[in-house]
Amino acid sequence: MFSSIKTTEANKLKITELTRKFNLGAENVIARIAYSYSISQERKLDISNIKDSRGKEYSKNILFGKYVNYYIALVSQHYNIYKADPNIPKYIKMHVDDGIELLYNLYNKHQNFTSTDFLIDILEKNNSYNAIRS
Repeated sequence: MFSSIKTTEANKLKITELTRKFNLGAENVIARIAYSYSISQERKLDISNIKDSRGKEYSKNILFGKYVNYYIALVSQHYNIYKADPNIPKYIKMHVDDGIELLYNLYNKHQNFTSTDFLIDILEKNNSYNAIRS
């Protein structure tokens, strides 16, 4: 099990900006959305390409709250690994970072949307588009 993860230094600023723009409360809300969005892209990230850990630190309880086991199950299923695999924290960190970058880039392309419209319309359409491409 893990106790915390740290985002990249570059993503520390991005998550603060996204949190302010979406106005959904604490930064961990955006981190959860980012993680889930990255997993939903159905891409397997290469653990050898893990980036720096000089950014925002989240304890597992702050990041996932009482649902930590569900979030671990997502990555376990995605990579077909056991829930106690020692690489779980690395995969979680990578998907949080990946999701932050994806959300940040998408939001910057669609700044005319309100945060709610963005979360509902753009992310849903982008997932539908990715499903069609597969």
